[in-house]
Amino acid sequence: MPTDYHHGVRVQSLAEGERPIRTVPTATVGFVATASDADATVFPLDTPVLVTNVRSASGKGGELGTLARTLDAIADQGNALAVVVRVADGEGADAAAKAADQTSKVIGGVSPTGQYKGVQALLAAEAKFGVKPRILGVPGLDTLPVATELAGIAQKLRGFAYVNANGCATKEEAVIYRDNFGQREIMTIWPDFVGWDTATDASIDFPAVARALGLRAKLDEEIGWHKTISNIPVNGVTGINKDIWWDLQDPATDAGYLNAAEVTTLIRRDGYRFWGSRTCSADPMYAFESYVRSDQVLADTMADAHFWAVDLPMNPSLLKDIINGINAKFRELKTLGYIIDGECWYDPEPNTAQVLYSGKAYIDYDFTPVPPLENLNFRQRITSRYLVDFASRIGA
Repeated sequence: MPTDYHHGVRVQSLAEGERPIRTVPTATVGFVATASDADATVFPLDTPVLVTNVRSASGKGGELGTLARTLDAIADQGNALAVVVRVADGEGADAAAKAADQTSKVIGGVSPTGQYKGVQALLAAEAKFGVKPRILGVPGLDTLPVATELAGIAQKLRGFAYVNANGCATKEEAVIYRDNFGQREIMTIWPDFVGWDTATDASIDFPAVARALGLRAKLDEEIGWHKTISNIPVNGVTGINKDIWWDLQDPATDAGYLNAAEVTTLIRRDGYRFWGSRTCSADPMYAFESYVRSDQVLADTMADAHFWAVDLPMNPSLLKDIINGINAKFRELKTLGYIIDGECWYDPEPNTAQVLYSGKAYIDYDFTPVPPLENLNFRQRITSRYLVDFASRIGA
């Protein structure tokens, strides 16, 4: 109180009670591309650019490189917010030198002036635009060094990256390639799609990663982050660039072999689809794409939603309000089908008097993500028991 003595009435407004918790945005795509003929004023080199209309932006992306084709691939699935970083084409005396230089330019780094370049520039998007790219890829340019770097970027952004089994000609090579990763934030995809390219008036290979980015953003908006990209029709493609044997009931197929090795593949059944929901996680707790994204989304949602509580007086009522707010959010997410269930509570054991006196408090919560129905088993039996009343059915 500013003054102890007052002859009258004072009213002190106390902002107590649980606060509504808003889920963090999840459908922002972030990718790196090349396009030497792109509009440099719209897509300056090594600079994150926020694109709010991917279809119209593709008209400024030129016809060379990967920029316009990636924007078109995303737009084929639906409009999405995207953070785009254009890098220069690789240079060198021969094809190998150009490819090596291209990889270095995509990986990027930090310039002497402090500018982030290549995939590192995706880290600057939130400070620049107030949005965090969480759906990441480098379609057509994701060599192994690039994919490895992208995994680290995904961890920093708490995002999820889709990478191609780059340079693999066979399914066996794709399985070996997948073993390069143990991060939960990555999904390996093989092979690629085929589609019609209006720039060349011919069918060409379409990087599957570009379609994965657009489909992931579409699913986040229309269904939710708890649905994997598997078994959803992909728009804008006419084929698959490798022969993939797939059968719904037989696990001993090309698709079954790839999926068993945690490689997402492509199938044709009522259109073209991604087939597989597994990540590259070394920890089985995060085996599914939906498990990883649920964990990421909830972590950021709970943290960001309680910015208001930092530095407030730590009375029991404050922690109670926080706990009640989180439990209310869990009830909402459970009702909407985003999680099976979740609960938040206060555990006295870590919250000793010394811990609380130091201004620190521990609040626990757990949740169960929604598992994908990856392996549906029907148990079929043949029986004679439906013949017992045969005569009565005839009317004899």
